[in-house]
This record gives sequence, C-alpha cells and structure tokens, in this order.
Amino acid sequence: MTATAGSGYREGLVDLARGQVSREIFVNDQIYAQEQERLFARAWLFVGHESQIPNPGDFFVSGMGEESVILCRDRPTGQARGLKAHGEIHVFLNSCRHRGMKVCRYDEGNTPVFTCPYHGWSYGTDGKLVGVPYFREAYHSKLDRAQWGLVEVAQLANYKGAIWATWDPAAPSFTEYLGDFARYLDLTLETWDGDDSGVEVLGGIQKWLIPCNWKFPAENFSGDSYHNISHRSVDLVGIGPSGGSGRRDMREREMARRLQVSFYERGHQTGVYVLPQGQPTPPAYAHSPVVSEYFTHCEEQRRRRKGEWGRVIGSPGEVFPNIALHPRQPRTIAVWHPRGAHQTECWRWYFVDKAAPREVKDFLRDYYIRYSGPAGMTEQDDMENWNYAHAASRGVIARRHPYSYEQGQGSEIENYEWQGLRIPGTVMDITEAKSSEHNLRNLYRRWAEFMEAENWDELATWRRNDRDIVRAAE
Repeated sequence: MTATAGSGYREGLVDLARGQVSREIFVNDQIYAQEQERLFARAWLFVGHESQIPNPGDFFVSGMGEESVILCRDRPTGQARGLKAHGEIHVFLNSCRHRGMKVCRYDEGNTPVFTCPYHGWSYGTDGKLVGVPYFREAYHSKLDRAQWGLVEVAQLANYKGAIWATWDPAAPSFTEYLGDFARYLDLTLETWDGDDSGVEVLGGIQKWLIPCNWKFPAENFSGDSYHNISHRSVDLVGIGPSGGSGRRDMREREMARRLQVSFYERGHQTGVYVLPQGQPTPPAYAHSPVVSEYFTHCEEQRRRRKGEWGRVIGSPGEVFPNIALHPRQPRTIAVWHPRGAHQTECWRWYFVDKAAPREVKDFLRDYYIRYSGPAGMTEQDDMENWNYAHAASRGVIARRHPYSYEQGQGSEIENYEWQGLRIPGTVMDITEAKSSEHNLRNLYRRWAEFMEAENWDELATWRRNDRDIVRAAE
C-alpha cells in the first residue's frame, strides 16, 4: 500500500478486497494533479441553483474543480427577446480568452456584459465576444470574434432547479450519470410536500477554507455513521428545532429502519431511514407552532403524492465526486472544491420550499446556521477531525500505513425490501449494526475507476450490462 515519494496514482492504493485505502491518495501532490484531469474534467459537478439567477443578466460565480465559472442567465436580444423571455442558462469559464484574467470578480449580481479589467475585451451574457478595444486599428477589423467567445461547458443540465455541468462532451447525460440515485437526490431538491412548486436558495452561500484534502469531507458525507462521539457535546447542548437534547428531531429516526445505500456503477451513495408501513411521520419543529403545522401538513401531502416511497426519509449522501447532500435537518447541498492536496474550499447552499411562509423560512435560517457551516456547532466538530487527520497523515512513517475501511464487508444486500417497499441500490441495513463503511468503500471504488479509466466506454459499465441483458433476452 506504500507509494514512493513523488510517485502518482497506481493500482492497489484502493484495496477493496482487504478494506484498506492508502493515505497517499489524500496527501500526494501528483495524485491530486491527476485528479483534476481524470475526475473533475470528466464528472458532472454541481454549479448552483436557478433561484440564484431568476432574471435575465443575473450571474453567480461558482466553481468546477479548480476552475472559476460563471453561472448566468443571458439577456435575449433582437428577435429572440420574445422567444426567450427569461433568458437561457449558461456556465462559462471565468477567464478572458485574450490573457486569462477573470472577466467577473463579483460573487453575484446583474450585468449586460462581462468586461475583462486587463485589456478590456467584453462578452455578452451569452458568452459571445462583443467588445474589442482598437478592433479596427490594432486588429485591422480581421479578428474573428465568433471564435473567441467565453469557453462554455460541454454539457449543462437543469435538474429540478439545480444546475449541473461537465467539461466532457463524451460524458453521459446527467440523468444517465445519476441513474436510479435520482430518487435520493430528489429528497433534497423537491419540496417537502412533493409537489412541483420548487425550492429556492435561502440567503447567501457560506464559503470557508479547511486544511485537508477534499476527500475527507466527501467520505464523511457519503455516510460515515461511526463518528457520533465527535458530536457528543453538541448533542448535549441541544440545538435541534424542538429543543431538548440532540441536533435534530430524532423520533422519526428512532422508529425507522436505518439503511446505507450505494450505487456501485455510478459512485453515488446515501443514508436513508424507512418508516414502518402505516406509521405517520412524527411531528417536529415543536419550538414554533406555525412551523410544526407547516411540516405536518407537508408530510401528509407527501405521503399522498409519493405513496410507499413517502416513508423514506433522507440522510447525508454524496453525488460523486464531491457534492454532499443533507436532505432533512438542515436541508443543504455542499461542494468540496479542491484547492491543492492539502486544502479544501467548502461551499454550502441552504434550501427551503419556495412557497413556504415567511415565518417558516426565518425559523429555518436560524436553525440552519447554528447547525452547519463554519460557525455551525456540528460542522465545527467535523472540521476538527478532518484537519487533524490530514495533518497526521502527511509524514513519511504515517504514509506507510493504510486506513481501515472494513466495517460491514460481505453484508451487503441486493434487492432490499422492507414491509412492501423495495429500496433501489446495494443496501446495508445498519439498524442493529449501528455503523458500516459500505458507502465509504463505494466512494473510493469509483474514485479508483476514474483514476484508471481512459474514457467513458470504460466508466459507463452499466451500458455493457444493459446490452448483456438485451442479448440474453434475444
């Protein structure tokens, strides 16, 4: 499991048969550089939400791997104005085509053009190069402006208001990339009552730096169910939305089956709780009668709309490679932006039902910020662990010894079903076992596949399986 100093990725650093992962993949600078090309230049990545850019000309500066990107809604012009009243959504590389300067240095806003402050090239919100100083004098009117627009992502998807993008034109569509994991992502992106009125970002985006590799938080939110000791103090304080002990309202979890769910061919994973058949969701948010009544009504409507699937309660999960989901209390998406092998920039979005009453939104804002983010009492505990674990893994001796990921090996269940409800994915039932590293192994399984595969023909293994099924049926 040891890699020599200065070497990059090699097979065996992720040893799933033994349940071991080399520390090298967290602290090796060459492996980090390879990740930028083999993971972040090929995978689908979360960029933002349409509620952040509701009007033509609105923009939000986001990130994809190490790249700064602009999420914007263009301003229709001419004949297109009537056809595209709300403008089309784009994601552009935030870099001038002339000398690379950022063309947008504001976090968000509204603009008719993006102008480079270095030499003055200007771009429309559709990415076209519209202004070139001394175009006639210096370029003799010969510069082909159509060839020098902003670099745009190869593919973009608006999935239930969430904007995703990839640099790779050969990547599968986003829905194919998700596969059946879409049902679990929906637990974060759909309204609480399951209708189509949509969610919106609540407030601004929290951003902060932590001195650890991006894979530490990624594995934590993939379903690390083993670190409750870390949160003992915050559980005793009782920051939950109903008061008392704990970080959350726990009654729904205490009566449910606790599962970890992985999708081997895609690299996504999550935890879920499944309520008993016929059992209503327990009341929550007892500190506010208005909020409690709102969520009670939403849960009733969700059961009516979703049927048996309405018994499924979301828990932390991860869309491969670096997008963390937190569907319930609080409801958030986080992105772990890589900033070198030894640093991660964390961004966290908070979501609320767009149609929720103002009192509900205000209550949730207060609860969200005391739970998550750099000042959140729970996330502070997590960051302390990641930072010290990373620092303690950088030494010559430390790097000789792998981490253990052996919990639950061999106990995975396919076609899991409980009380009439089938759960898509490969499942570990940890109701009695309390913990498993099943989901964490899945993250590193897919990570190694991306590091080794040369193209999507090798990565999209589900396509081969589908063809085998068709041939077998012929």
